[in-house]
Amino acid sequence: MNKKNNLAINPIDAVITWVDGNSERHRQRRLHYMSKERTALHENATNPHRWECNDEIIYCLISIENHAPWVRNIWIVVDDEVPDLSSLPDALRRKILIAYHHKIFADFQEALPTFNSLAIESMIWRIEGLSERFLYFNDDVFLTAPLQPSDVFEGNAPVLRGKWANYASIVSDPDAHKDPSLFNHFMQINAAKMLCFKETHLFATAHVVHPFLCSKMEHLFSNFPDAFKNNITHRFRDLSQFLPQGLHNHACINDGSVVLNLEEDHTHIWSGIGLTSPSGDTHALLKSASEHQVKFLCVNDLPQLEKIIPNVRTLISRAVAPKIS
Repeated sequence: MNKKNNLAINPIDAVITWVDGNSERHRQRRLHYMSKERTALHENATNPHRWECNDEIIYCLISIENHAPWVRNIWIVVDDEVPDLSSLPDALRRKILIAYHHKIFADFQEALPTFNSLAIESMIWRIEGLSERFLYFNDDVFLTAPLQPSDVFEGNAPVLRGKWANYASIVSDPDAHKDPSLFNHFMQINAAKMLCFKETHLFATAHVVHPFLCSKMEHLFSNFPDAFKNNITHRFRDLSQFLPQGLHNHACINDGSVVLNLEEDHTHIWSGIGLTSPSGDTHALLKSASEHQVKFLCVNDLPQLEKIIPNVRTLISRAVAPKIS
């Protein structure tokens, strides 16, 4: 193994953000703070499926254990409720640590409670004890084939997945600003602009596992304090925010300390895909993951997908845990 990827010297942790949006306490708090907003919230900020909990984190955790057992610690970032992990093997549970919002938002407690993943992603690098190199997972992103450390880091250079994109056509389109499916595009544009990349040529990050460097985020936090303060003070998603992983990635590109992987080794099944494409096509995407033809699978709305493909959980289980499915 490359000495720079020696995990005993330079380990890699995983970070997963999680919330139990199904709990009555969370729902009541969410509605309370929504009612206090002075301006109308974007549809992308208020869609209830954003907080729903449907066992995705269990699939995510099992996928890490099966496909990336070299990960040192797995941090789950929570508000104050923790997921039920009793169904997991003891060996996996011993690798899991909990990071609370009130800890990572230290000195910025006025921003809590937050219901905004962009705010939380802006602060995850502040987890005490987190490794310099870490992988960020949304809880609906799963590993679906064996992953090597060199798939995500070449030494200290993050391996980024995505594509170069031109988003100029949406910037001046008022309807695009309202479209929840394009919200992420604007977050990527805002991040790229902070580092002088234009909307005509930016690196659009794919919906995969994101390799981060703590030191890079600390440096950006110091250089862009106002932008970070804006990002963390919005309790709900807002069009003025930036995508933290987008900012991190463009900073690495500027520094030349990055590897760009433009391969199609990932699958994204977004909310509503079954309504806009034949179910057979969607099933084929899931089948490619269950047969380990791709390394990463993102499923944005599992209950909706289950209505279209009833055996979706079986396919996901085959993808994330081939040894026991």
